[in-house]
Amino acid sequence: MRTRAGILAVAAIVLIVLPRFLSDYHSYQFSLVGIYFIALLGLNILTGYSGQISLGHGAFMAVGAYTTAILTVNHGWRDLWTIPLAGLVAGAAGLLFGLPALRLAGVYLALATFALPIALASLEKHFRAFTGGGTGLILHLPHSELGFHTSPSRWLYYLTWCIAAVLFACAWLFVRGRTGRALRSLHFSEVAAASSGVNVAAFKTLAFGVSAFYAGIAGSLLALAVAFVNPDTFPLSLSILLLTGLVVAGLGSLTGIFFGAFFIEFVPIWSQNVSQNAPSVVYGLILIALLLVFPTGAAGLLAKLFGLLRRTGL
Repeated sequence: MRTRAGILAVAAIVLIVLPRFLSDYHSYQFSLVGIYFIALLGLNILTGYSGQISLGHGAFMAVGAYTTAILTVNHGWRDLWTIPLAGLVAGAAGLLFGLPALRLAGVYLALATFALPIALASLEKHFRAFTGGGTGLILHLPHSELGFHTSPSRWLYYLTWCIAAVLFACAWLFVRGRTGRALRSLHFSEVAAASSGVNVAAFKTLAFGVSAFYAGIAGSLLALAVAFVNPDTFPLSLSILLLTGLVVAGLGSLTGIFFGAFFIEFVPIWSQNVSQNAPSVVYGLILIALLLVFPTGAAGLLAKLFGLLRRTGL
């Protein structure tokens, strides 16, 4: 426990001082890592802990992003005030989807969630008065309103990682409590969980709601980061990338989430730099190699390192 606390303290210090050694562009990239970090926290609660596979998590991010965009552009809200509301709206959407999804499991649930971003893209284009249609909505990032004498990229970096730290602590408390134990029991066997007194329907729906809340926060921050929202901002590939990042991070553990978020942001860029003609091939080879070497993801590797440190008395 002391080892993990020490590592978390070091990681927090690194995140605080890191922008001093980065350019504005790289600070912006690590802001995106923080956004994916938040989204993966929620997806891990849904898939890693409760065992419900989602291929449509990007749709809940889109709900959060459009909530922020519509309130700031069409109604004049200050952007920071819309972030928690974006999470609540997306969380409500997750709860609503979780109810009919109770009848589905496995690949059938995955296909149902895969339809979410497809349907949402059509709705975004249809309701032009609210969403701006295919043109989208343009946002502004008034970082100067908070009094920070820093660049927009570094302001976004600190905003994102402060929110990520709070949500990480909330997720850690959530999965360590009775609710987390109930979700893990669902993952292993719904029949056994029900026989132990777990309300399967309630906890499965709750997992969808909490996961969507995190995705909504991430989507809101992404809208502020790119200062523009349209249907192409949240393509189908985003949902697949999030699930891939979760596998790289390690299912059912919060310790490897940063590495999954780092993978989502940087590996596609590196693949493009290695081969401009076939970046997807390079990306696929890197992913396969990582899964062969670390089949349980970054969380499994970190668990082995923590065990080694405990045995050596560190």
